[in-house]
Amino acid sequence: MYDPVDTASRILRAAEKLFAEQGFKETTMRQITTEAQVNLAAVNYHFGSKSGLIHAVASHTLDPLCADVEAGLVAHGHKEPLSLEPLLKLLTRALIGVHRNNHYALSVLMRCLEQAYRPSQMELQAFLLETYGGRLNLFLHHLKAGSGVHDDREFFWRLHFLLGSVVFTLSNLHALVAMDTPGESAEAEIEPILQRLVPVLTAGMQAPLRNQSLS
Repeated sequence: MYDPVDTASRILRAAEKLFAEQGFKETTMRQITTEAQVNLAAVNYHFGSKSGLIHAVASHTLDPLCADVEAGLVAHGHKEPLSLEPLLKLLTRALIGVHRNNHYALSVLMRCLEQAYRPSQMELQAFLLETYGGRLNLFLHHLKAGSGVHDDREFFWRLHFLLGSVVFTLSNLHALVAMDTPGESAEAEIEPILQRLVPVLTAGMQAPLRNQSLS
């Protein structure tokens, strides 16, 4: 019997796997329909287009990630802003949590962040900003307060460098593990690698302002 919910789930899972492994642009609709064992009409019916499918895949990771971050901030309550290191630990716990529930989550998230920086991806940028910008405002408020950086432009650049560090680390996880401990599984190393990253990110966000030229 035709089950529309099961069909949508199969399409989403197939797209998630292929996007994580190959990237959004490199993955074709034919590959997705073949992986999910459906026809193109089924994809269009449930998701409208490839862009709609990309948005659905992104949401499958970002919704639980944001929920975990929001829950951590709610548990903190209406107290003083969280200091930076606990705040970044909260974020890494959320990243680890979504990874445990969805093997493709971190790869998809990294693909989303990489794509969002490209001028040609204005539709994805608009979707992420409209859907998740408001949900991340409180976290960013705590992050800015914890960094001690009051200038908006300087905070923008430090946030950019923070995201760049996270994207590079998680996008190259298998290579980093192989260089550090040959023969070990990258799967087992995600948590300790993120724990190592937290103090580096903390120091970078809190680094004193320097106005002098590099020359």
